[in-house]
Amino acid sequence: MVSELGVRVKKVVRGRVLRGLYRLDLRRPLDPGLVVHGAYWNRGVACNPAAIHAKALELVPRLRHVWVVGSRHVGRVPRGVEYVVAGSRAYWRVMATAKYLVNNSSFPGGFSKRDGQVYLQTHHGTPLKSMGLDQRRYPASARGMDFGKVLAHVRQWDFSLAANPHAAEVWGRVYPAAYEHLHLGQPRNDRYFTATSDDITAIRASLGIAPGSRVLLYAPTHRDEGVSHFSPPLALERFVRETGDEYVLLVRAHYFHGTSAGITGTHPRIVDVTAHPRVEDLCLASDALITDYSSLLFDYACLDRPIIVHAPDWEAYRATRGTYFDLLSGRPGDTPGAVSTSDDELIGLFRDGGWDTDAGGRLREAFRARFCPYDDGHAAERVVRRLFLDERPPRTADPGPDPSPGWTG
Repeated sequence: MVSELGVRVKKVVRGRVLRGLYRLDLRRPLDPGLVVHGAYWNRGVACNPAAIHAKALELVPRLRHVWVVGSRHVGRVPRGVEYVVAGSRAYWRVMATAKYLVNNSSFPGGFSKRDGQVYLQTHHGTPLKSMGLDQRRYPASARGMDFGKVLAHVRQWDFSLAANPHAAEVWGRVYPAAYEHLHLGQPRNDRYFTATSDDITAIRASLGIAPGSRVLLYAPTHRDEGVSHFSPPLALERFVRETGDEYVLLVRAHYFHGTSAGITGTHPRIVDVTAHPRVEDLCLASDALITDYSSLLFDYACLDRPIIVHAPDWEAYRATRGTYFDLLSGRPGDTPGAVSTSDDELIGLFRDGGWDTDAGGRLREAFRARFCPYDDGHAAERVVRRLFLDERPPRTADPGPDPSPGWTG
């Protein structure tokens, strides 16, 4: 039986061998046709990198695409997609030789970006909560963060994708470096503009939703209080009992909680969709979104469907995490629709129709104008043409001046 010490020694030795081989690979020529993708800290094929990959297959078929995936998430990789396991020999080889690097978070292991490599940081949503260097003011949310490493990572970026002018302004302040902002929209949102009614019918059928049902997608964000299991700030069973039989509640836990919300069998009209591979399809299947501080609310605005902000812990969240604007203010551009701060208020909105009103529609219109100005179904194409073909497509809206990359807080 191998001792714990023996396992640790073996791991250290293996790591040193791989790093040595990696240094040798750094002397190899770059492969001009190789693209390495990553998403959500190696959790699989998803988000903006997946949309860019798909469009590149269409527009630049000469490219070879490889995904970095953690060993626990290999089962999520679609058939036919090439991948390497994070930290493996194959991982270090592609990281050393790929011309293009595309990620919505970061690549593991402290790789050394080479001259000639091009790194696109796509991010994974519009920032509502404090990010990057701004988190220094909120110790509870910054536990374990090494801001020196954060800045070292940021200095590797060549491009930072801007979903909207607000996002570009925030990224430029909290991730200061000499990269270029790409005001081209959010590729993952293209799906909202290209899906057909037949697509939506098929998605709903695949989820087992009966025709005529009103589908609500409930997608709360992760809290920073260290709770490992999914503990939503909403009494799910009470909500579906008291709002009427016409409603089906799709529950999407944050990916930090794994692939299950742990609510199987609680009620026939509550469906755990945490493991579903495409959150965009869940949005398309729904008639309204209920969320709190998730960046999904910015994407969902593209659909022009009701958004209900359910935020019973808003003041505590603002105090411990920090936010860039007052989501509950009711001001056009800040609030996307109806607001509730208790289960009673949320249930009341669905009983009296307050979740879907003309006033809510006007708020949603202003919110969409502020946060979705570039989204038109062609963001992935613009990114592919800029990144891989060095074309400079026209911006879909005037973003104003780029924020200074020299901000130090």
